[in-house]
Amino acid sequence: MAQPHILIVSYPAQGHINPSLQLANKLIKIGVEVTFATSHFAPPVVPKASCKVSNDFHFAAISDGYPDGFKPQGLDVDHVNALKKYGPETLRNVIQASAETGRPVTCIVHTLILTWAAEVAREYHIPWTLLWIQPATVLGITYYYFNGYEDEIRNCYEPSWSIQMPGVPLLTTLDLPSFMLPSSSSTQNVALLMVKEQMKMIDEEENPYVLVNTFDALEPRALKAIDKYNLIGIGPLIDFPFSEGSGDVMQEEEYYMGWLESQPRSSVVYVAFGSLLMPSKHQMEEIARGLLECKRPFLWVIRARDDGEEEKLSCIKELEQKGLIVPWSSQIEVLKHPSLGCFVTHCGWNSTLETITLGVPVVAFPLWADQGTNAKLIQDVWRIGVRVVPNEDGLVESDEIKRCIELVMDGGENGLEFAGNAKKWKGLAGEAMVEGGLSDTNLKAFAFKDV
Repeated sequence: MAQPHILIVSYPAQGHINPSLQLANKLIKIGVEVTFATSHFAPPVVPKASCKVSNDFHFAAISDGYPDGFKPQGLDVDHVNALKKYGPETLRNVIQASAETGRPVTCIVHTLILTWAAEVAREYHIPWTLLWIQPATVLGITYYYFNGYEDEIRNCYEPSWSIQMPGVPLLTTLDLPSFMLPSSSSTQNVALLMVKEQMKMIDEEENPYVLVNTFDALEPRALKAIDKYNLIGIGPLIDFPFSEGSGDVMQEEEYYMGWLESQPRSSVVYVAFGSLLMPSKHQMEEIARGLLECKRPFLWVIRARDDGEEEKLSCIKELEQKGLIVPWSSQIEVLKHPSLGCFVTHCGWNSTLETITLGVPVVAFPLWADQGTNAKLIQDVWRIGVRVVPNEDGLVESDEIKRCIELVMDGGENGLEFAGNAKKWKGLAGEAMVEGGLSDTNLKAFAFKDV
């Protein structure tokens, strides 16, 4: 049997790179050769992945028109356009070089925003597949938005508005992906057009496959919600051990892990909002007051803002007496720690899957994109936590933050339910991930289907 050679093309944001690299690791373990391609800024991070896997891992830098490197902050439209302009030619070079060395690419897998990678695959008559890095539920919402529900969703600000789509729970306005809302920003409007282009390309394929970073037990209905697509649950794609951190970060990690060791079991509130967005200054102050009012130990990750300035909170002295504030944390290591009691999270999909896989109850604090939908699933479908409710101005006040943390951690009926469900989903995620589990079986069937 010939060895498949899969070329994975990832958009150069950490939320895309992390699951893409985990997919590469899993493919190599089942006997697939992998070339991993992303833009120039990633080489300091990505080659470390080759140490974890084998000689079947190759890295290829794709030109984005920024030869000195460029790290996008969120969805940078100029960078997306630059990748679309310069990326195809360098991707063709990768494909041709692989063929010349007797290692022809047999399939291309790409993440969202990179439809040009699929166009190059078509030029060379190479099968291609999308890696969907959000939940299958969001894929279903997106598909049906463009197939019969767009007009109805545009009325989502009507009082008591809700919508039911195939394979998707009943949704209100707060549960929709933010780029679908009529009030979304110009950047998110561009994102919606990009997703529409992606859906169109999939629709043009005969019997299309989509790899989804989820597992069958977690989203059984959503994985069967689109008759035209073969949705394949291959997740959770987590346990990404590489960071952009320096030696100083590692010293910081040693410090906060030591602090966690000193805390009682299931007592610590962990607060982290991902690598792209930060709440507003006003919102940060409300979070700070909410944490102080809870009177519980906390570990709060506050990154420097894009201008390099540190966040200055008015009650910083009181915060430092009760908890620990750090600029970075190894999220997996923190979530694994027995002192953790709950995770206040923005509900990015990578963070959500890490939370599920490690069995930690959640206070859901969504900011944008798919996070509102993920929060809906966390609270109402999987029942592993509670979602904060903003006021009329969109601000989540300190009393609400305290209410949610106490609801999850107070050991009452709700807290016990959340903890029990978190333990249940942790077990099911583990069953899916192990060799012979359903996600493992699904991936093998996909990788070797044309061999």
